[in-house]
Amino acid sequence: VVVPHHNVTRLFSSSEHWYGFGPDDVWSLFHSFAFDVSVWEIWGALLHGGRLVVVPQEVTRSPGDFLRLLADERVTVLSQTPSAFYQLMAADRADPRTGSRLGLRRIVFAGEALDLGRLDEWYTRHAEDAPVLVNMYGITETTVHASFLALDRALAAGADGSLVGEPLADLGFHVLDQDLRPVPPGTAGELYVTGPGLARNYANRPGLTAERFVACPFGAPGARMYRSGDLVRPRADGGLEYLGRGDD
Repeated sequence: VVVPHHNVTRLFSSSEHWYGFGPDDVWSLFHSFAFDVSVWEIWGALLHGGRLVVVPQEVTRSPGDFLRLLADERVTVLSQTPSAFYQLMAADRADPRTGSRLGLRRIVFAGEALDLGRLDEWYTRHAEDAPVLVNMYGITETTVHASFLALDRALAAGADGSLVGEPLADLGFHVLDQDLRPVPPGTAGELYVTGPGLARNYANRPGLTAERFVACPFGAPGARMYRSGDLVRPRADGGLEYLGRGDD
């Protein structure tokens, strides 16, 4: 996937009003360079003058050791897949003294669907705003993250399934049927993403590029949209519920 450098800088400028990252933030590099979330972790720290803690591989495999590292290094911005965070929650439950020393202010979920109902256990031990939990839907082809949804205990308790959130400021979402027509609320459709976060193409794969990066009928001439392959359902409140892959 060919992603220009500009896509990364606009990823942070388009989400700055939600986060307010700065030089006092400490980020953890938990993920492999082969996983696109590492782009968020590395450049989030460097572009804002923060500190980046590179997590040793053996620590990434030990939730208890990772919890202690987060507390000792005073990490403020943590990115996790939901499955990794569920293990970290178990370590936090087993070692509440270390959990009470955490300095986190943001935990960002990405990479897979988040089961909101499982977060209630976390909220029994930690305040809703210390840290704020955020769900960010995204795809490599849209430059790591494409949406933002700040969570709280009430939202997590009342949600059925996983919620996508609103698109970043410079992106757009369209939920369409197989004929590229918008679907009404309550009806499942495929999510298409528009805007400057879209990757340039698939390197040396023109056929796949033409299949996934398609002309956008809702924008200016030449505008593109990315066909995600993900099924979502628009809600009456304007949100989107994630349903899974359309090709599963």
